[in-house]
Amino acid sequence: MRKRFFLFGLMVVLTLLNVSMIFAETTRQKEELTDVFVTATRTEQDVAKLGGSSVYLLDSEAIDAKKQFSLAEVLKGIPGIDINSYSGMGSLTNIFLRGADSKNTLVLVDGMMFNDPADPNRVANIENISTEAIERIEVVKGPMSVLYGNSATAGVINIITKKGTGKPSFSAGVEGGSYHTLKYNGALYGTVDRLNYSLIGSLMDTEGFSSANAKNKDIPHSGNTSEKDGWKDKSLYGKFGYVFNPDFDIAANFLLLNASVDLDQVYSDPVTYKGYAGDRFGYDEFWNTTPEPDGLKDKHTERDQATGKINIHNKFLNGQLDSRLSLQASRHTSKEFDNDSLEEGRYTGEAREWAWQGGINAGAFNRMDFGLNYATEDMHQTSSWETIDEKSADTKGLWLQDQIFAGDNFIVQAGARYDDHEKFGGKTTYRVAPAYYWSRTTLKASFGTGFRSPSLFQLYSSYGNENLKPEKSIGWDTGVEQTFFNNKAKAGITYYSTVFEDRIGTHPITYQFDQLEGTTKTSGIEALFAFQPMQNLDLSLDYTYTETKDPYGKRLARRPYNKIHLNSRVKVLEKGLINLDAFWVDDRDDVYAMDKNGNPVDNLDAYTLVNLSAGYDLTRHISLQARVDNLFDEFYENVWSYATPGRSAYVGMKLTY
Repeated sequence: MRKRFFLFGLMVVLTLLNVSMIFAETTRQKEELTDVFVTATRTEQDVAKLGGSSVYLLDSEAIDAKKQFSLAEVLKGIPGIDINSYSGMGSLTNIFLRGADSKNTLVLVDGMMFNDPADPNRVANIENISTEAIERIEVVKGPMSVLYGNSATAGVINIITKKGTGKPSFSAGVEGGSYHTLKYNGALYGTVDRLNYSLIGSLMDTEGFSSANAKNKDIPHSGNTSEKDGWKDKSLYGKFGYVFNPDFDIAANFLLLNASVDLDQVYSDPVTYKGYAGDRFGYDEFWNTTPEPDGLKDKHTERDQATGKINIHNKFLNGQLDSRLSLQASRHTSKEFDNDSLEEGRYTGEAREWAWQGGINAGAFNRMDFGLNYATEDMHQTSSWETIDEKSADTKGLWLQDQIFAGDNFIVQAGARYDDHEKFGGKTTYRVAPAYYWSRTTLKASFGTGFRSPSLFQLYSSYGNENLKPEKSIGWDTGVEQTFFNNKAKAGITYYSTVFEDRIGTHPITYQFDQLEGTTKTSGIEALFAFQPMQNLDLSLDYTYTETKDPYGKRLARRPYNKIHLNSRVKVLEKGLINLDAFWVDDRDDVYAMDKNGNPVDNLDAYTLVNLSAGYDLTRHISLQARVDNLFDEFYENVWSYATPGRSAYVGMKLTY
């Protein structure tokens, strides 16, 4: 492990030395681009005018350069985000934003809520979202309930899909490689008169590898880790817009996902509940749990996810008044099957929301936005252990935000929100985010609160508690950013702290959901250095320190203290692009883990991971791409006893007309 860390450090040093030599030889000025950011203010805003909001933007060029199949792999490169996947592609994936639980992050797709109302914790199941339709990813860190209400207690991730532009075109591609992986994708996009459209689809099939880690010598093998766990995924993204005139347009978009992923079982000790993964378990004559290598191993989950939204946009008074009326709906259905291919659970969650948002431009110094919404969530569960008939809850919200621009030096965002939930009543949240700009230096800060409603499962299951209150968060951050070398380089550092209160957990005696006593705290540092010494070369180096404490002073599971990420993207021969992502992830605590000898496993080792990808435009219509993940074939686990991909390679071709 020390050797891997040394190689990683050496790579960073050599890269930066190479950059210094390139910079010494070039005097080419970097073109300044204006990036538009939507999520931080719910309005289109220049990323340089977002006040004290702590944001991160990953654009289409950066996403495409990575050549990754899944959203989860792309998110790993964003400072302050830890992605915890249980195994290979399509497996259960957790998002830890600034050390918080997955349930504390609101995930949006084109502004549509993607969190699942039927999930026990109302988390977003992102493992089936592929990358070919993604235009950019916007991340706002810190409590954001003031603009988005429920679940935005740690932050918001908004996945924005591609919009049709230019003349009508189409593309088709194929990729394949390790683990018998094959992927097809196609797209239609463009504009016709006043209509813009994009329709993007993909079909993915991989045999995968055993989720129970065949390389982990401390869990049973002998057929217990031999069965492969594959993933099949079909997706269709659509986005349409019609511009009637400069002051009136309508947009509609949808997302359809269908996926199936093979799973392994988990052996759990009946006393400590600790255990490890395996293909299939049974019982011997003494009722001791034992692997069953010869039994059927068809445990899997099938998932259907659908979201849709219609937005009507009007401008009045020469653009001074802005109005947006929207209606959105989503449906998530999961079916779970045991090793004998018998259905053991079916879960359906639905959400609907209508909302209106207005905005007033009061000259160059002020913009005020306000809105109201009505949201309803439903769930239904049928399983071998419990049936929950249709349960629902609705929330009504009202919010106001003011953006003040005091010349070119001072910007402040301030807002407040009131939500009324049918079970626990009213909840008020607020946020303020000032920033001061001086020459090439930016000083920024934000302070806000958030809330997360108890899920329908936590309210109405057999372990539910209808007296639950919402979880609350209060967080702040402060930072400084500095540009160098005529805006060719940028450095920034941010300190953050968030406190979570009234977290929902299970009572140690009754096992009923209840509010946990005490507070959970997360804090840390995010540092970033980005450098573009020449137009064809982009480099970035980021470091994240995360400290977490539960109400008992213990570290939260699977959150590394330290993480370092290096990205290098270089254009070669005018038509080619090479991208390198290197990660060093510190050791992490684990819970409920045990080896085959009954010994508890409390720690996951640190690891170094390097991914290399390349693309080349062979002609105006044909492009080639290749990728090698885990270049040094590093052994690592995100969750004890669950396998992760070894060295794997993929190649592909795309036609565009």
